Amino acid sequence: MENFLKRCAAYSQRSRSLEVPNAIASQVFHYARFEFEKPITHFESALVIFSVDIDVGNKKLGLINKGRNDIFVHKFYNEYHVGEIEEQTIPLLLDLFNSRGIPVTFAIRGQLTEVDNTLLPLLLDSPVKHDIGGHGYTHKNFSILSRKEAENELELLSVGLKNYGITAKSFVFPRNVVSHVDLLEKFGYECYRGAGNFLNDGMYIKRIGRIYDVHPSVYLDQNMYVSMLRTFLEIAIRKRTPLHFWFHPWNFGETAKQARKNIDAILTPLVDYAKAREECQMLQFKTMFSAAKKADSKLNTE
Repeated sequence: MENFLKRCAAYSQRSRSLEVPNAIASQVFHYARFEFEKPITHFESALVIFSVDIDVGNKKLGLINKGRNDIFVHKFYNEYHVGEIEEQTIPLLLDLFNSRGIPVTFAIRGQLTEVDNTLLPLLLDSPVKHDIGGHGYTHKNFSILSRKEAENELELLSVGLKNYGITAKSFVFPRNVVSHVDLLEKFGYECYRGAGNFLNDGMYIKRIGRIYDVHPSVYLDQNMYVSMLRTFLEIAIRKRTPLHFWFHPWNFGETAKQARKNIDAILTPLVDYAKAREECQMLQFKTMFSAAKKADSKLNTE
């Protein structure tokens, strides 16, 4: 098994130089890992989790931050453009998840609370109770922050969210780089999304101290194959494991038209397939926070 995974990883590296879409190799590698690795965590049925990283949330933030090209947000787009994409795409995502009654974790950048925005009212007024989590205050990479700087980021984030009546329990580290985990407990967080990438994504929830790593399983974008995503779901159902999908709104296109097309082609079929399995009691939809509570309850009864 270990040698097979190494060969998949090597293939992925070669595919870059050969200009073969790396997404194909990634999906094959994920299939091999999910299929052959022994489950770390299992429940009475599979848990399906979606988390969405809101890196900016509003083009006004791009103006406040002088529209600079912040590499911690996006390598190529400036913050104004990312905010514009998210303003157009998030309502499409909410329409999809709300119409299916599926709760999702939306990780919010704290600076969004300092400008007039439509996103937070949209989430708070949603007919489905979504999990509104934290995504840093200025979207800085926590691994390059001192402890005092990281604490200040979390404090500003907490104050901003509380101005909207939100006490966040889930946290997503900017750029998916995990650091200063112990500080999350101080600010009342009960779970975070661990550091996932091509080699260490997984289907598990793990307690770290008094907080839970609701580990990422699959990073979604417009290059995914629906057939493979369905296969991942079937593996999770068979093994009764968590399956945590995550993405940014800009992963589905730069315009509302592109986003709608790719959401309809990839995300909607995935969600509908999972919904049909939920109706057969093969899986449960959870947010990061509710999945962590589920894991905590299971751990305390074992």
